[in-house]
Formats: sequence, structure tokens, C-alpha cells
Amino acid sequence: MKLKQLEGLLGDLQQFSNPNVELEQYPTGPHIASRMLFTAENSYGDITDKVVADFGCGCGTLSTAASLLDAACVIGYDIDLQSLETATLNAEELEVEIDLVQCDITKLELKGHQIVDTVVMNPPFGTRKKGADMEFLSAAMKVASQAVYSLHKTSTREHIKRAALRDFNAKSAEVICELRYDLPKLYKFHKRKEVDIAVDLWRFEPRQN
Repeated sequence: MKLKQLEGLLGDLQQFSNPNVELEQYPTGPHIASRMLFTAENSYGDITDKVVADFGCGCGTLSTAASLLDAACVIGYDIDLQSLETATLNAEELEVEIDLVQCDITKLELKGHQIVDTVVMNPPFGTRKKGADMEFLSAAMKVASQAVYSLHKTSTREHIKRAALRDFNAKSAEVICELRYDLPKLYKFHKRKEVDIAVDLWRFEPRQN
């Protein structure tokens, strides 16, 4: 599938109707989501025929992208039931198969269950709950056997790299793309119509135990 085609299909997905500020629910736009998954597959071969998990999947944009790129199996995890219902509708609309699981990512236990090759995620930036981004990254590194793809604010780059290599058992941690995240005005405390945030797309490779 071509990048433009993937972005077009993702642009039709429903997003949060009533976003939860404490969960830092912001939609992953089709521009970023398509490039994130397209790069994961075309540069590294980490999506097609792989078992892909989407942590904090929200309305299922990254999950849907993985499925459209012919992942063997896609599992989306989120704590918010309303988001998972929207993700279900999106999957049905595009006729893709995604397993959706309601759970708290930070308490996820997958040992002895299905092996996950690749984790993709757009985690909370950690502005409402300090360290939320690190909790997601820690959980992802324990689950993925091949790679973790994750979006983080460019301003946290050194902190992310240090933590991944020192604390989360990463063999490698590299920024593979710099992107602009258009944050729409979703909440009352947002003063401007939209904010443009610099984000890094990271690829982490777990150390094989």
C-alpha cells in the first residue's frame, strides 16, 4: 500500500467525541500515523506478517494502520472503554481485524501469552501525570520482542534515550524521524486553536534476554 493511500484511509476514522484530559487523549493524526507505520514496515520490516500491539490505542488509528499494512495480528490496548468502542466502529468501517483489550498498560502482564513482535504507540506526553510517558515505554520494552515505535516530545530527547538504554533494557534507541504534531484545541484550558509540537519518532530495539 502506498503512503498516500494509507494516509487517506486513516483520515476517514472517527476520533474522540469526549476526550479525557487526565488520560491526555489526543488523536494521532493521519499524517503522523501513516508515516510512523509506513516507515516501520518499509525501512525495518516490523509490521507485515508480525504480531503488533498498540499501547494506549485510543480510537485505533495506529492499530488500523498496522492492519492495513497486513500485520499478522493486531491487538489494541486502552483503559478507556468509550475509545475502544470507537476503535471497534473504525475497524468495522474499514473491514480490518483488530483485537481490542480494556486494561491499564502499566499493569499489563503478557508473560506466557502471545508473543508480540512490535509495539506501536502514541503515549501520554506526561504533562498531566508526570512520568506517564516513561511508564508506557517501560511496559512496551518488556513486551516487544523486535521493536518499539513511539512518539515523544523532542524536548525530552536526551532523557528518553538515557532511560531507554539505562533503565528499560534497550539494545538501541534512535530517532528515525522528526515530525510536527498538530494539537487541536480539544480542552477548555487550551488558549489557542491549535498548537504545533515538535515530536520525535523513536525506534527502540529490546535486548534479547
